[in-house]
Amino acid sequence: MLETLFFYAFAALALLGAILTVTLRNAVHCAISLIASLAGVAGLFLLQRAEFLFAVQIVLYIGGIMVLFLFVIMLVNLDAAARERQYHRQWIAGALSVVGTGLIFAYFLTRGAESLKLNEPVPAGPRNSEAVQMLADSLFREYLVPFEVASLLLLIAIVGSVVMAKKRI
Repeated sequence: MLETLFFYAFAALALLGAILTVTLRNAVHCAISLIASLAGVAGLFLLQRAEFLFAVQIVLYIGGIMVLFLFVIMLVNLDAAARERQYHRQWIAGALSVVGTGLIFAYFLTRGAESLKLNEPVPAGPRNSEAVQMLADSLFREYLVPFEVASLLLLIAIVGSVVMAKKRI
């Protein structure tokens, strides 16, 4: 019962944070709402007993990437951006997306519970520490070059945002 209560609380936090992220006008408030949404997802990972994903979500996404987003938001001249046209007037694409999503929901609601039936649970795999060890081995042996390229691209993005924010260096 308590686990169900936590599930609904974390799901509500993730959903409310996501809605506020796309509806608020202030960029800093949007970033903080995204942090709340990511925290809700981290809580859902913890409820699924995926402690490694919980820790990665907190440390990497909330602790690293969102702080980087906030720094970039603070560096960019938001006054000039506020004066520019905000929307590209693509109402047709937005309306088609809303209709498509509504059709998907209607399909699942008319099909009932049988459309939401889950498969049988997968047998338990390796313990958590063994899974993390396998992930680390795979990441730093087979995918070392793409991992380093991704980190280099993030570094270039940080330097580029600082250069764009500064008038003179």
